[in-house]
Amino acid sequence: MVQVYPSRQMNERREQIAVEGVSPRIAMHRVTVLDTAAASTNLGDSVIMEAVRHEIAGLFPDSAVFAVTSHEWMGPHSRRLIRKADWAIAGGTTLLNSRMWFRSNWRVKPIDALSHLNVVLMGAGWYQYQGAPDPYSHWMLRSLLNRTAIHSVRDSYTLEKLTSLGITKVVNTGCPTLWQLIPAHCARLPKQKAGSVLTTINSYPKLYDQDADRRMFEMLRRHYRDVYLWIQTYTDFEYARSLDPALLFVNPNLGALDAVLSSNLDIDYVGNRLHAGIRALQKGRRAIIVEIDNRAREMGQDFGLPTVARTDFDRLEHMIKGPLEISVRLPNTEIDIWKGQFRASGDGAP
Repeated sequence: MVQVYPSRQMNERREQIAVEGVSPRIAMHRVTVLDTAAASTNLGDSVIMEAVRHEIAGLFPDSAVFAVTSHEWMGPHSRRLIRKADWAIAGGTTLLNSRMWFRSNWRVKPIDALSHLNVVLMGAGWYQYQGAPDPYSHWMLRSLLNRTAIHSVRDSYTLEKLTSLGITKVVNTGCPTLWQLIPAHCARLPKQKAGSVLTTINSYPKLYDQDADRRMFEMLRRHYRDVYLWIQTYTDFEYARSLDPALLFVNPNLGALDAVLSSNLDIDYVGNRLHAGIRALQKGRRAIIVEIDNRAREMGQDFGLPTVARTDFDRLEHMIKGPLEISVRLPNTEIDIWKGQFRASGDGAP
């Protein structure tokens, strides 16, 4: 029988602990994430969820992380995963609505409101500019959301809406997709116009404007050699093709978008899809986001994103011709407050 000496046992244990992901533990925490990209037809939600998962991994490195979808009705299993979690976190996007019973992205029913889900918001936003929430939506949101935790929203407008419901433990952190756009990163972004441009269009019935979109394409043709269009939603293809059939189409997946943005192409981004523009900034590209609803407008005002009003073509042309200085104002204090609640509870990373 081989005798193992204490010093050898100690060395072997140190080697085990030195391996990433290995540690002595006496407890296991659970986190359930409401995945806002699953069952979504909008690839912008995939950009958001990638950022959400990155932040969750850093906050809860020792926890078991599960996912349920927010875009389909929850069943008993999903509700159980949420209830049993130490934290249930909703991963951004436009989840909140003054009419939660009508075409809401967050598919919830009265049984969900009565199930004590205690969801914490992470960079969530409000659907368009709306009036006061109706009584049902008021009750639904107050019942779904954790009343003791600090919620994170993407803009001041959403913060005001939640505050009007009596939900006051809220900080405006911006969307998690912004959190990596630190000053050093923004300082490296190109300031001068590139030779080609990547654009996007929005084909949603209430958001497209044929005249404004056509004029945007015409301006891009005047200032850029080649015009690429990323298909963020399935219906964008036919709509964009009806306006300019000579576009170079980028395949409708995030990998194809990243391939273009990470390539050797000398390329800017100018388009009306918010998260395609943020993705361009993440990948080190000069970007101009054309505002088509409250999302880009509010985040542009709050955080200095390079946005322009949809029909302000003089300003758009001025921004394209450059030089363009891009400096995102990150709300670091608010982000730290939101993250700090998990560290204080002992569930998050130290």
